[in-house]
Amino acid sequence: MPRGRYSLFDPHDHTPLGEEHFHCAPGPSGWRYTARTTIPSGGPAGSVDLTTDQLGRPIRMELRAGDWRVRGAALDGLTWVRTDPGGVHATEGHVRAQAFTGTSPAFLVATARLLRPAPGAPAVRVRVVALTDPVLAPRTLDQSWALARSETHPTDNGPLIVDEYQVTDLDTGERRPVHIAGDVVLAAPGVDLEELDSPPSAFPPAA
Repeated sequence: MPRGRYSLFDPHDHTPLGEEHFHCAPGPSGWRYTARTTIPSGGPAGSVDLTTDQLGRPIRMELRAGDWRVRGAALDGLTWVRTDPGGVHATEGHVRAQAFTGTSPAFLVATARLLRPAPGAPAVRVRVVALTDPVLAPRTLDQSWALARSETHPTDNGPLIVDEYQVTDLDTGERRPVHIAGDVVLAAPGVDLEELDSPPSAFPPAA
């Protein structure tokens, strides 16, 4: 069960946004990722709790940012409930989409697992619902994912396979590289892995 710490920053001007202290693990029914987030001064910012099934579909997702909260899951598309800071109003949403995304690196791992693009194959298109800090307002967008390369690196714990994905925002054409090993993001725009206390977990082969 890897535990570690990501630093989060604005991918454009590199302004620090805080840190995400996480642990994650695959299990017989899927994968779970939990984390607490902090602001740059170290104070609490929110939390992440994401569970996916064996195919990478989000079967339970809860995000907190300040006093905002969103709970969601895959249900005939994606369904979610967003609660305001006062807890008085809750708004429901539903769209024909496949995955959630947001600031947390957890969503990159989950989407890569969901799509599983093959090396050298055409990019895979996916519709996602983005939930971004500080108010977690939902926004639907289209991405494409392509597996650019996989490299094996020797380590003290055995070979480590690092996959480099090219993720493209189809609305803007912006392309970004995402490096993932197992269930841990090694680097991505706005994300750096700072600490990891054990090797990434390997997902079981696709059925």
